Formats: sequence, C-alpha cells, structure tokens
Amino acid sequence: MPNIKSAKKRVLVARSKAAQNKAAKSALKTELKKFEAAVAEGNRSEADAAYKVAVKAVDRAAAKGLLHRNNAANKKSGMTIRLNKLG
Repeated sequence: MPNIKSAKKRVLVARSKAAQNKAAKSALKTELKKFEAAVAEGNRSEADAAYKVAVKAVDRAAAKGLLHRNNAANKKSGMTIRLNKLG
C-alpha cells in the first residue's frame, strides 16, 4: 500500500478506471455476440440492425482506447464479410 497521498489517489483512480474499462469491454463483447447470433440464425434484417450497433460499439471502443484502431478495423472488416456472405 502506498504511503504518499498522491500515490494513494492513483490507486483509487486506477481501480475506478479499470472497472469502467471492464464494463465497457463487456458491453462491446455483448454487442459482438448479438451480431454473431443474428448471423448464425441467418436472419438478414436482424443481422443488419445488430451490425450497425456492433460497428458503432467497436468505433466507440477504439476512440476510448479499449481497442487498437487496427484491431477495430479488423473486427469491422470481419463482420462486414460475414454479413455479406449472409446474402
């Protein structure tokens, strides 16, 4: 445990930020799973709606720094390919 006041504060801030990041990452994974479920089901209209939400979530995560921008682009590209295969 730190002794210096500013170090104690950093510990508290780091804990709260870690909790926020964990919640945001969990929400992102949930949106991606919803898209995957819609694609697996084969429902094009549901998949389209889930795709828009998932892409927005990925962009938001990349903007917050939860995902690297290349990783976000890779995820979006993969989702687009899976959506287009659904036809």
